[in-house]
Amino acid sequence: MRHLILLFTLFFLACYVFAQQKTDVQIINDKGYVQYSDFGAIGDGKADDMNAIIAAHEFANEHGLKVKADEGATYYINGEDRTAIIQTDTDFGTAAFIIDDRDVENRNSSVFLVSSGKKSFKPEGISSLKRNLKKVELKFPGACLITVTNSKVKRYIRFGPNQNNGHSQTDIFIVDKEGNVDMDAPVVWDFDEITEISALPIDAETLTISGGRFTTIANQAESKYTYYSRNIAIRRSNVVLDGIEHYVKGEGEQGAPYGGFINIRDCAYVTVKNTLLTGHKTYTTIGSAGRPVTMGTYDLSVNRALNVSFVNVTQTNDINDRTYWGILGSNYCKNLVYDNCTLSRFDAHMGVANATVKNSTMGHMGINAIGTGTFLVENSTIRGSTLINLRSDYGSTWEGEFIIRDCVFVPRNGRFNNVNLIGGSYSGQHDFGYTCYMPEKITIENLHINDSKHSENYRGPALFGNFNPKMTDGSYVEKYPYVITKELVLKNITTESGKKIRISDNEYMFRNVNVKNM
Repeated sequence: MRHLILLFTLFFLACYVFAQQKTDVQIINDKGYVQYSDFGAIGDGKADDMNAIIAAHEFANEHGLKVKADEGATYYINGEDRTAIIQTDTDFGTAAFIIDDRDVENRNSSVFLVSSGKKSFKPEGISSLKRNLKKVELKFPGACLITVTNSKVKRYIRFGPNQNNGHSQTDIFIVDKEGNVDMDAPVVWDFDEITEISALPIDAETLTISGGRFTTIANQAESKYTYYSRNIAIRRSNVVLDGIEHYVKGEGEQGAPYGGFINIRDCAYVTVKNTLLTGHKTYTTIGSAGRPVTMGTYDLSVNRALNVSFVNVTQTNDINDRTYWGILGSNYCKNLVYDNCTLSRFDAHMGVANATVKNSTMGHMGINAIGTGTFLVENSTIRGSTLINLRSDYGSTWEGEFIIRDCVFVPRNGRFNNVNLIGGSYSGQHDFGYTCYMPEKITIENLHINDSKHSENYRGPALFGNFNPKMTDGSYVEKYPYVITKELVLKNITTESGKKIRISDNEYMFRNVNVKNM
């Protein structure tokens, strides 16, 4: 009898718990959104709340509900290997998040991962592709992001202290359900062979993530290239991040670099707006060439992504403070835009196809890029060493056009010895895995150069830097010839010093450039 009573008691207790769970689920559904406190988050800034955060997003994803952080809460997240998956609109609101990186189990584990419910697949029947291809002869379930690789061809064979043997030829582009390629982001390489290809359906609905004050307690790891990815990772297309703040504290005498607190990869149509970020302290290590190098460390990172815009994005530290690294790093991207941004750097490492910087101010690291298409710089103030720097470690190459108009250039924020508008370096002796170009046409209109604080021997600003000091006459032979700019259109260029603009310190190298003064 005693056992029967115990069994009945356990049965009725289980029924009560089940009923209570159903009640809790119904309450959340009736409310219409999920809060972290619904799953036990304390929000006092001391107790670790990551498990509750993960559970809240799992529930929201399953039931198609929005997530709202509790107003005024502070969520502490320790270094355990855990990631919250975001697949629904999320409002972090006035909540704060403390991400403690001092003791991390897995430095590659994102804190939040914004992902799609759609699955990638391998399109069958595509064995090759041509540059500027207009249509893939396949049907797709809808608009898809195509990523294609030929591992037998190496591009971006880096030169200098961080030299390497290059990377497999990679491209990304968008097709519609009929296979038509979006020509605003065209195929930029010929693929005689394809060793890997994938298609990821693009989510039609926009997912919005807003608010939140995030503070990273910086890692104290050894200063070497062991990047930390404790971040918000965007792996879904059609995403808007609005009003996020990120701060960094606790940087000491040593530390490993960061791969971007906002890390955007393998997606399209992403906008980051009204956002406040923080540049990371620069640390030094030994590079692949055996020499000391300062390590790139980022709060923004964009890789294999299309149509990404940063609108009204600023940073907490001085954009001209050289103790902090430039805030953006990007690779394999197309159609990157800065609009109304005040940041220390724009940078495209392994190529960008089409880029825009407008209504913005760039700090001490300025604008650095290699790539193709059109680079527009408009209504902006540039305080870097050059107006645009063509990265010499990747061949100082831009196959396309530069348009610069209605801008102010303050070289090195007023601390300079000489002034060059377009900078770079090219010896012609290194194989980068592609032919290297200067922009075929450069248009500069309504540019003011603030060069008032000049030395007595200052000759005035030069349009081009001395890309190859050894090329002073026809006796110099380039093993890998550089394709020099053909046309330069100038209109209303003024200087604070009153000195006229020159072609270059290396007049021979640019002797055949057709300069048109409008």
